Amino acid sequence: MIKVLVVEDSPAVREFLVHLFGSDPGIKVVGTANDGEQALDAVRRHRPDVITMDIHMPRMDGLDATRRIMETYPTPIVIVSGSTDPREVATTFRAMEAGAVAVLRRPAGIGHPDHEATAGELIRTVKLMSEVKVIKRWPKGQRRAEVPRTAAANPVLVEARVKVIAIGASTGGPPVLQTILAALPRDLPTPVLIVQHMAAGFTQGFVQWLAQTSSLPVHLAAHDEPVRPGHVYVAPDEFQMRVERSGKIVLTKDAPENGLRPSVSYLLRSVTEVYGSDAIAGLLTGMGHDGVEELRQLKDKGAITFAQDKDSSVVHGMPGEAIKRDAATLVLPPEKIAATLANLAKNHM
Repeated sequence: MIKVLVVEDSPAVREFLVHLFGSDPGIKVVGTANDGEQALDAVRRHRPDVITMDIHMPRMDGLDATRRIMETYPTPIVIVSGSTDPREVATTFRAMEAGAVAVLRRPAGIGHPDHEATAGELIRTVKLMSEVKVIKRWPKGQRRAEVPRTAAANPVLVEARVKVIAIGASTGGPPVLQTILAALPRDLPTPVLIVQHMAAGFTQGFVQWLAQTSSLPVHLAAHDEPVRPGHVYVAPDEFQMRVERSGKIVLTKDAPENGLRPSVSYLLRSVTEVYGSDAIAGLLTGMGHDGVEELRQLKDKGAITFAQDKDSSVVHGMPGEAIKRDAATLVLPPEKIAATLANLAKNHM
């Protein structure tokens, strides 16, 4: 039985979420809270397995509550947001910086055509997140530097030619991508292509949030857009994204791959065809195996590939599978990924 704490200031929404979780025999709502202060008290008393967190609340909002919980009683936190306004969503992603593991739209109401699908997604996410091992958060100055583990000799890296960087991420990916992009130099000579698995409606806000800390321009990718050096392109909701030999981005409504659209596999396959050994590509924290086989194919072509290390991953599914299948040239924490990407790209100049 998964113990859930529901934190939500609206009585109607709170009752709706309690009813929703109560309909699943594997979930038990052990408490509710109207604001962040009540949430902290409820976490101490009930020790839930998962917390669903509203952001906009009186007294203490969801962002501060997430920070405090992760510093005192680390618990998987799923942000449940009623807004997809890009500006508000960009604020919501700050809760992921603080340690939240997922962001989802509030499910549609009973009787709405999307109710079943959105309610099912929330229940599945809560169940999956209950298995995530989260760690206590410390002030940045107290975090220990991690030593990268590499599986390639330095001469290989020096000789690498780089024309594109492609990255795939899922659960826990947004703050890792933020760390990487914030550390890349303004004069990066290559474009960066990103597929981040995310609930529909949040990607535009995600792009705006990333842009706040990156010296590189961050775009929501557009169909037929030229790929330019030093620019970051994020795949939009419900589109597959690929690159073509003409140097342009193509967005399609092709079928989902690995149940996903956008799919990392779809992007990496085109990167393999167009760039081959002149690419750097990698997989960050996330569930499943999207992009793993294609990453291995890129490595076989001579490209430099990387996977996020286990210690820094919220979920070591995608990168863990890449390591198991010998698809990763390098295994690195986020801070080292950024430095490595910048160095490899500059070696091409």
